[in-house]
Amino acid sequence: METVKDQPCMMCMDKKGLTLTQDETEVPYFGKVFVFSMSCSKCKYSKSDIEVEKQREGAKYTFEVASKEDLKVRVIRSSEGSVDIPRIGSIEPGENAEGFVSNVEGVLQRFQKQVEHLRDSADDIKDRKKAKNLLKKIQKVLWGEESITISIKDKSGNSAIVSDKAKVEKVK
Repeated sequence: METVKDQPCMMCMDKKGLTLTQDETEVPYFGKVFVFSMSCSKCKYSKSDIEVEKQREGAKYTFEVASKEDLKVRVIRSSEGSVDIPRIGSIEPGENAEGFVSNVEGVLQRFQKQVEHLRDSADDIKDRKKAKNLLKKIQKVLWGEESITISIKDKSGNSAIVSDKAKVEKVK
């Protein structure tokens, strides 16, 4: 892992608050990936992304989460990839998007945190009830009591769901 400290932060303009990190890891059945991150100790800004060593074609991966064992499946998402879980939500690419290497359980926990935030900040009773129902659904999936489908689409080829059970389609 390479780390460069005391860099200028482009968000708060602190001259020595930003730390840049680059690491590489081998993901079985996918290959070497580079993980880049930056974080500021002053303003708490952070950003991370993933790039694969070898250029890959754009693809859409679709995976049915039907058991607790499926929660362990590796998920790689670059900032250019979109994650979609029908009837629960999506994570879209964009300027503030984060790349990550996780597993299906970790992705569901990311959604869970977002829905909890929406529930806690909602003014409307209907919105809070809707969020509570989504949280129940996510929890049932985490317990292995309910199945869902998760998909990742990335034109850059830097994202994947690493499983023989994942369906892969080319994307242009």
